[in-house]
Amino acid sequence: MDGIQLEIMWSNMISIVSDQAKALKRTAFSPIVREAGDLATALFDSEGRMVAQALTGTPGHINSLGAAAQKMLKVVPASDLSPGDVLITNDPWLSAGHFFDITLLTPIFRGRKIIGYCGSTIHHTDVGGYGIGAGARDIHEEGLWVPVMKFYEGGKPNATLHTIMRRNTRTPNAIFGDLGAQFASGNTGAERLNAMCDRHGLADIDQLSAEIIARSEKATRDAIRELPGGVQHGESMFDVPGGDVITLKTAVYVDIDLGEITIDFAGSSGPSDLGINVVEAYTHAYATFTIRSILNPDLPNNAGSLSPIKLKLPDSCIINAQYPSPVNARHVVGMYVPFPILKALGKIVPDRILAEGSGAVWTIQVHGLSENGEPFTSSMFNYSGGMGARATKPGLSATCYPTGVSAVPIEVLEASMPIEFTEKELILGSGGRGEQNGGDGQSIGFRMRSGQPWALNAIPSRLKIPPEGYNGGHPGASGSFLINGKPSLEARKITMGAADEVLMKTPGGGGMGAPQ
Repeated sequence: MDGIQLEIMWSNMISIVSDQAKALKRTAFSPIVREAGDLATALFDSEGRMVAQALTGTPGHINSLGAAAQKMLKVVPASDLSPGDVLITNDPWLSAGHFFDITLLTPIFRGRKIIGYCGSTIHHTDVGGYGIGAGARDIHEEGLWVPVMKFYEGGKPNATLHTIMRRNTRTPNAIFGDLGAQFASGNTGAERLNAMCDRHGLADIDQLSAEIIARSEKATRDAIRELPGGVQHGESMFDVPGGDVITLKTAVYVDIDLGEITIDFAGSSGPSDLGINVVEAYTHAYATFTIRSILNPDLPNNAGSLSPIKLKLPDSCIINAQYPSPVNARHVVGMYVPFPILKALGKIVPDRILAEGSGAVWTIQVHGLSENGEPFTSSMFNYSGGMGARATKPGLSATCYPTGVSAVPIEVLEASMPIEFTEKELILGSGGRGEQNGGDGQSIGFRMRSGQPWALNAIPSRLKIPPEGYNGGHPGASGSFLINGKPSLEARKITMGAADEVLMKTPGGGGMGAPQ
């Protein structure tokens, strides 16, 4: 294929997935999508291989979405799809790791032929069950489980499924508003891809996708071959809700002959009784993101560039959750997956890594009754601690590596629910000192103004073990979580009094290099 023509059509594809993301954010109901950007959109070829992704979104969504399409098509094959059909699932083992993340897959027809698929995954406000916290005892307590099935069939909604979903969620208007945004996003992508084919006289994108994927894979393998071969090890320890300490261990194998990297997590902590277990797809998403961001971040992220990165996971492991393990708070552990990998990579490419940061976002969900007696559920507000210092730059403050998701602004939260924030400010000096300092954490206080009891799901981490510095850098400050001024390590949902107040102080990031 002509290089100039390829570049033009590749730019067209990026525009298509960007338009998908824009349509999704413009029409979404919940702030977690509109404001925080907790979403992913992608374009797939006729075989269900991810060809292009939008620049917005989180690694946990993007890379798990990249694998979800083929998994969904094994359940409902292309031969069973017709124009106007849309597939749906929130199966944790097929998509993004917990019930809150719902994936829609829209087949793109050109005439009667499927030429590709548009996919999206977003975090929804509520899916019934326990909520976003870690307190459920197994997967079936955590919410509504939607297997792979048709959300729309022949352009008409699946009325039975829609009724079931409405009756099993606390805020049905919110979930269907966001599902409608995903539906619109898929249709937007399908229209744009057909328009591109019209412009370039293409009957399908098979040749184009094969070329893009092949070039991306070759470039990734070539980049791996430039690294020193062999194996390096890394280890990271952190505390989780309830106070348990989790250890993640990695052995990173660089095979310069094959141009492959294999990450082995043997020796990592076993499964948890809490809902912090991580399914393989989510672990894979953050592990591959780490390698890709260090190795060749400018290369397109697609099936080709991801294929040379392999995972080996123990059968009984907190980051290889098996049914029926609870998983709704899987990000508490999953967002720490990059840190032991980075420590191993530091022995290979020390100038490209960063020190340990605060890790997972502090996810807070509240629900109850408003002043007028109407039920409300928060759109999950996420607050970050400090990012670890980089090799040549300080760590960013109140920024969560690796997720990239933003916190919902407090003004939006106060306008959409009966919550009042009492403070929100950086904790200056909480980042570890070093040649490059770690980023600072932040202090956030809030209470409810409804005058009624309310429920709190909170998932803080690193309350005991602070983020480590690297190469002589000092550790960042550990976090604290206070209810009415008293420390709380409670991992399960808490019933709060009308006047109760919460104060949380997120950790600071570790420093890089010995302080000057």
